[in-house]
Amino acid sequence: MTKVLLVTGASGHLGRAVINHLLDAQKVAPANIIATTRNPENLADLTALGIVVRPADFDDPASLERAFKGADRVLIVSTGELDLKSDRRLKQHQAAVVAAKAACVSHLLYTSMPNPEPVSPVLFAGDHYGTEQAIKASGIAYTIFRNGWYQENLFMALPHAIASGKWYTSAGDGRIAHAARDDMAAAIAASLASGSTESHVHTLTGPHAYTTNEIAALVSEVTGKPLEVIQLPDEALTEGVKAAGLPEDFARIVVSFDANTRSGRIGMVTDAIETLSGRKPKTLKQFLEGNKAALLG
Repeated sequence: MTKVLLVTGASGHLGRAVINHLLDAQKVAPANIIATTRNPENLADLTALGIVVRPADFDDPASLERAFKGADRVLIVSTGELDLKSDRRLKQHQAAVVAAKAACVSHLLYTSMPNPEPVSPVLFAGDHYGTEQAIKASGIAYTIFRNGWYQENLFMALPHAIASGKWYTSAGDGRIAHAARDDMAAAIAASLASGSTESHVHTLTGPHAYTTNEIAALVSEVTGKPLEVIQLPDEALTEGVKAAGLPEDFARIVVSFDANTRSGRIGMVTDAIETLSGRKPKTLKQFLEGNKAALLG
């Protein structure tokens, strides 16, 4: 019997990319895909393809159970709720796990982060760790994707750094293996479509881990612009990020990424993307070359 595959957050970048790969690389019939979103009208093009589009609000558990009904394999794309003053995102994810159980889902897939244990410096790591624990406690077979940082995340820092010639960081000599979002989506889609019944945890990374200095050297090579890396203490970097206009909580989150890199907890390199998707992941240099114009503003 053909499995019905469900993707939450289907109007977001990652969810939409997963659906594209289900259709194209995995050749899944549109009628066997359910796409959920808070605003189904935003996915009218998927409806036109024959994909089942359902409303689902992570703050409304009943809507999740209705949305998950009839799905065999459900991918929970972690929500964008980053409120440091509450457990809202964790509660959203826990509600999704409960809904999956109630809907008799046979396999649950989730997008987490590398090393989310309570000692992580990343300020929202607890959301992911708590969700992983809820999934494991549910008794549903699972696949957890511990997604490393996207290459696209570099857009948050690099255009301004290139323009000023200075890249302020607190990452020290820590390494990070950025991966293209689309490469992660391809791996996730392949796993979602695989029909695997065993539980797995996959850490998805790019093919090489770089220090900030090494990334800056690559940026200079590609753009022809000098880029000096300036290491700061976390506190000073937080103040600088706030001065650039970011709210305090988001500034603290951004700096916690650097603290995480400095601690060595994001420096791993795996071949999971290629193993799952069958395609070689994009290198950081390829990403920089492909986005040179956007990085230069």
